[in-house]
Amino acid sequence: MTRPPARRRTRRRLAADAGLLAVAAAFVLPLAWVVLSALDPDAGLRVKVPDGLTLDNFDAILTPEITFTPLLNSLVLCGGATLLTVACAALAAYPLSRFRSRLNRPFLLTILFATSLPITAIMVPVYALFVRVNMIDTMQGTIFFFAASQLPFAIWLMKNFMDGVPKELEEAAWTDGASSFQSLLRIVLPLMGPGVAVVTVFSFVMMWGNFFVPFMLLLSPDQMPASVSINDFFGNRGMVAYGQLAAFSIVYSTPVVLLYVLISRRLGGGFALGGAVKG
Repeated sequence: MTRPPARRRTRRRLAADAGLLAVAAAFVLPLAWVVLSALDPDAGLRVKVPDGLTLDNFDAILTPEITFTPLLNSLVLCGGATLLTVACAALAAYPLSRFRSRLNRPFLLTILFATSLPITAIMVPVYALFVRVNMIDTMQGTIFFFAASQLPFAIWLMKNFMDGVPKELEEAAWTDGASSFQSLLRIVLPLMGPGVAVVTVFSFVMMWGNFFVPFMLLLSPDQMPASVSINDFFGNRGMVAYGQLAAFSIVYSTPVVLLYVLISRRLGGGFALGGAVKG
């Protein structure tokens, strides 16, 4: 085959670069609007450089009622549900990864099917169940449902990461008298740190941005998380405080960014256990 002429290769490269720039603009423009509008006293829907920079939008939202209490509620809900999800996913993934059974594959397929179920399809029976067991409008009830909704995919992810830890390392621990639970805590989980970090970040982010679940299960305004209270910036008759909405969005995104930064070095690590198995 003859190589295409240089002019044709140049056109293809320019077309690819233009496509990539268009995709980048689709991501950058909304972020630019958030940052610029948060500092603009006359923010609107247009992406524009403010005539004058101001922090009045941040001053208006940094109050206990608007920001601090909803953020604290979000941290309690998402943090508690994430810890519960990671713990249950590790305990469920361990036997699926380490023990062979004819039920493993059907169970994994059931988990995969459960990940595709939309939450809106099961909220009506869940709401009725929570009313019957007196868990409606409770933080612990919402935490349990958050964890249950994220658990199928968390188990699937955790099992795949756990498969990468050599079983020979556990066998050496069993020889020294360790139980399966001790080998899980002291050998498997520390060695699959990147996997645990991925499951933690994924679960926390999916819960942090969830509007529908807390909106349905929580009734008291003082228990609403930030994902629901952000709706208060959309007023009646189409009036929206765009500057305050943008400032709140920046503050609202900060915990997720900080979480990723704190464990990013764990995400970049690998298992590198090839020479750690016994001969």
